[in-house]
Amino acid sequence: MKIIVTGSLGNISKPLTEELVSKGHDVTVISSNPERKSEIEKLGAKAAIGTMEDVDFLTETFKGADIIYAMEAINHGVFFNHEIDFIQANIQIAKNYKEAIEKSGVKNIIHLSSIGAHMEKGNGILAFHHEVERIFNELPEDVSIKFMRPVGFYYNMFAFIPTIKSQNLIIQNYGGDEKEPWVSPLDIASVIAEEIEKPFNGREIRYIASEEISRTKLLKFLGKPSEIRI
Repeated sequence: MKIIVTGSLGNISKPLTEELVSKGHDVTVISSNPERKSEIEKLGAKAAIGTMEDVDFLTETFKGADIIYAMEAINHGVFFNHEIDFIQANIQIAKNYKEAIEKSGVKNIIHLSSIGAHMEKGNGILAFHHEVERIFNELPEDVSIKFMRPVGFYYNMFAFIPTIKSQNLIIQNYGGDEKEPWVSPLDIASVIAEEIEKPFNGREIRYIASEEISRTKLLKFLGKPSEIRI
């Protein structure tokens, strides 16, 4: 199958590309960075260099594809750029995807969403996923969409590093034996690859988690900070 992968060679898109290529699929990876071209080609995929803000580029790249894996890949640096509205930037990318999908005629979409996307509010920065899913659901009924909703990524734990270094603490509003689900990008990529080879039928949702782990057990892997504040 001809598959378009967005997200360049990120934590999910790279292992996904590797798996799809190994299974014999014709894979094109979209990246905004020209320097990624040779790296993409070394994986056995084609490179399409352009941006998610360019609807004409997306439309032309999507044409003839059997499946598109779509994600909103905003550089993490924008979190600290007060001139950019992170949520609105992602929503605009979703609108661009929708327009390009309609113009290109692609009928099968896998979209990387998130846990909490079912909530219109009360889910913090994840609120944009709710709006993005709504935009995708405006596509014609003959376009099948699989919404992937992973839980919190393991590497989000890197956010603990500053307080570990400065105070020898992990500060959270829960702890002890209370369990929380976490997921690896590798598992997300594997599930997406699995879903790509399954039939598409209307609108579907799949949640993705690697495991549920308690704070007590987690500390055995991270070390033993002197205190957890509840």
